[in-house]
Amino acid sequence: MDDYILIFRHEDGHKVASPEQIQMWMKQTSDWMAGIAARNQLTGGNGLLFSESRVVHHDTSVTNGPFGEKKETIGGYILVKAGSPDEAVEFAKGCPVLQGEGNSVEVRKIATAGDFH
Repeated sequence: MDDYILIFRHEDGHKVASPEQIQMWMKQTSDWMAGIAARNQLTGGNGLLFSESRVVHHDTSVTNGPFGEKKETIGGYILVKAGSPDEAVEFAKGCPVLQGEGNSVEVRKIATAGDFH
């Protein structure tokens, strides 16, 4: 099995949701992740705060961010083990983030040293 990262992208992460809605989403996400963990294929993950982000640019200047001109934000990620990219995509299809219009889950294989030979 290979390692994959599922990145949760929110079209507009600055929209304010009610505390009840956030609690519901957190429960759905917890249940979804528990299903993956029950298969012993969840290896990690975290939510990300929008308010505590910075971008360090190539000239070492620092800006608040990560997306100064864009609304899109990355709300978090999980790491999974999957037998194929298609299996990782199937995990992503169950992500509660997809309930939000314009939201998406990016699926990427995590590189290993053997991938560069």
